[in-house]
Amino acid sequence: MNKTTILNKATLSGLMLAVAVLATGCHKADNTNGMGPAQSAGKAVDDAGSKVAAESREAAADTKAAADHAGDKIEAAADRAGDKADAAADRAGESMRNAGAEVRQGSKEAAENVKEGASKATDATGKAIERAGQKVQDAAH
Repeated sequence: MNKTTILNKATLSGLMLAVAVLATGCHKADNTNGMGPAQSAGKAVDDAGSKVAAESREAAADTKAAADHAGDKIEAAADRAGDKADAAADRAGESMRNAGAEVRQGSKEAAENVKEGASKATDATGKAIERAGQKVQDAAH
């Protein structure tokens, strides 16, 4: 039950109380029930109060049920959000592991290329030194 409905019920109950008080105050005592105007007004007030109390209990129960339902929906949404966050974290972790593996592979290949390049440079340097040494020996003879 929404707030407007609760207010409408409370307003309706108050209006009924006012009508009951006015109705009993405007007529002479009805001697068939043995009550005077004040007693009739008091009974009308009591009856209206009982009705308002019953409607208030009903409105409170409806409000509690609505709050419980909203709480259940919030809890379910939080669970879904948590599941989505966990899945995203798992995907991010997997992506990071894959990226790390690619970096290691790239580093390994780069190291092999450097090693191969260094070996070729060493070979070329060695051959150049050999040729220079040969030229020195040829020049010395």
